[in-house]
Amino acid sequence: MNLLGKMGGGGASPPRVGLAEIAWSFIGATVGIGLVAWLHEDVVGPAGLPFLIGSFGASAVLLYGAPASPLAQPRNVLGGHFLSALVGVAARSLLPGPGWLVCALAVAVAIALMHATGTLHPPGGATALIAVTGGPGIIALGYLFALVPALSGAAVMLAVALLANNLAPRRRYPQYWR
Repeated sequence: MNLLGKMGGGGASPPRVGLAEIAWSFIGATVGIGLVAWLHEDVVGPAGLPFLIGSFGASAVLLYGAPASPLAQPRNVLGGHFLSALVGVAARSLLPGPGWLVCALAVAVAIALMHATGTLHPPGGATALIAVTGGPGIIALGYLFALVPALSGAAVMLAVALLANNLAPRRRYPQYWR
């Protein structure tokens, strides 16, 4: 057996999903991201706060496209974004040194903290990175970034996931709360 065979590569592709599953993923993502983007543009944004961050796109893939994944469960979504945002802001604020190192440490510490707290959510790594590399609007938020947009935006997307995924006949979300 070659190395790819031992690693699980080179075999069959994962099973494809049917049109109904694709449609429910599409509907959930449209409503979830649409609502967060609308809040960003028309409600929270005019008050000077960002509400839409790039890592929410990756959360949408998990929440609406793979809702049975352990990484898409409520604790992971909320905790992953919130803790990673705190880590990113702390790294930017407290760590001297070259930007590349601050970026690397922010993401690495966020991953370690998510593992330690049982909140692993891959988009959280992007949230930590956004806290470090964000523009002046993000930087000006300081630790508020962990609440708005990280936690509150994730909560909006989670609310949509609870509704959309439970309206679908073959989905049950969440798989667990803890």
